[in-house]
Amino acid sequence: QVGSFSYCSVANDNVNSNIPAIANHFGTKGRYEEFSRYLFNDILLVNNNKSLLKPGCSNCTAIHVTAIIRHGTRYPSTKNIKRIQRLYDLVLNETMNTDKWLNDIKTKWLVEKGRDDHRHLAVSLATLFPSLISEENLRAHRIRFITSSKHRCVDSIRAFQEGLLNLWKVTEVGPCHKINDELMRFFDQCQKFVEDVENNQTALEEVHFFKASAEMKRVQMKMADQLQVPYIRITPDLVEAAFFLCSYEFAIKSLNSAWCNLFDETDAQVCTKHHGRYWKRGYSHDINRKSSCTLFHDLFNRLDQAAHEIRFGHVSEAVTIQVGHAETLLPLLALMGFFRDETALTADNFDMQNVRIFRTSRIVPYAANLLFVLYDCSEGLRLQFLLNETPQNFPDIKHQAPLYDTVRETYRELLPNSEL
Repeated sequence: QVGSFSYCSVANDNVNSNIPAIANHFGTKGRYEEFSRYLFNDILLVNNNKSLLKPGCSNCTAIHVTAIIRHGTRYPSTKNIKRIQRLYDLVLNETMNTDKWLNDIKTKWLVEKGRDDHRHLAVSLATLFPSLISEENLRAHRIRFITSSKHRCVDSIRAFQEGLLNLWKVTEVGPCHKINDELMRFFDQCQKFVEDVENNQTALEEVHFFKASAEMKRVQMKMADQLQVPYIRITPDLVEAAFFLCSYEFAIKSLNSAWCNLFDETDAQVCTKHHGRYWKRGYSHDINRKSSCTLFHDLFNRLDQAAHEIRFGHVSEAVTIQVGHAETLLPLLALMGFFRDETALTADNFDMQNVRIFRTSRIVPYAANLLFVLYDCSEGLRLQFLLNETPQNFPDIKHQAPLYDTVRETYRELLPNSEL
């Protein structure tokens, strides 16, 4: 199936006791390095298995890469901070448990993590594609930077640029970037999505059903027992807050937080599966994926331009770096058919979901990246797709780097009528 992974979570290997046993269930709150094994011992190490990146054909030269990247590790949202504060007040004021790990909960809070996610990613991509992401192309303005207007995205793209400048030891003023919310926050611009999903409570009814399920109630009761508070005090929102605290402290501080002691593997699966990413950004509603058409068309316009210009021996835009959100990447992947389960994920098929391929932990951790690399080969142009620096086959196409015309034909119904 399209979207299967050839790598495993480091968390399952017990390599380091500082890694929570449930780290591979953190969804969009997960660390990038959790699913890039070569980064575990050295965050600055670049994936040296370049054989994976070869398009599998002779005489191929990379001529363009578009990278669509999620922002780096962030602070909790205002909504989650309010939930966390309610949980913190409950634990601080009402619990009767005096275990040491619970005392740790009462005294720890979140601290800032830097923008290293994107600095490191910049070094990695520049090493993987040295002929494209190069100082020469930067100076020649052949690398374009586009970002969402949100501070976390602007800070991320600046950090990415810093990573490149540090790598090349460039000291003068760095490159500029362009803010484009029409591309990177298309979900805000799509009126039908806003009306039918974003502002429509019934669109997430399966999420609400699961919050009232026996699986969730079991986690609530277990958490109340551990904290020694009345069952009625632990709501699904507070379970989610505790789970988020575990993930935030790990992502931000690389800490196996005391909050993680509240959850075992089964609990984590419940917490991961009840969130609304699938229903709000994935395959549940057709408009979720179709809302990304603006970004999809922009991507292929850039690829088409490079395909046209290479006929004359020079591509004007060698690299496009675009920084957005998990909400940017997931609908685009769904539009293109990646990570689609045969059975829709619902509140009443929880037991079937252990084998699902739509797993946000593996797809869109912090600094997740979609790479579209166009090659000029002896037999024609070829396109390779990489998710988080790992090659993935396009849906219904067996070749790892198929002919570009084949990819365009696959998506012909989504593309405007045009010829290269």
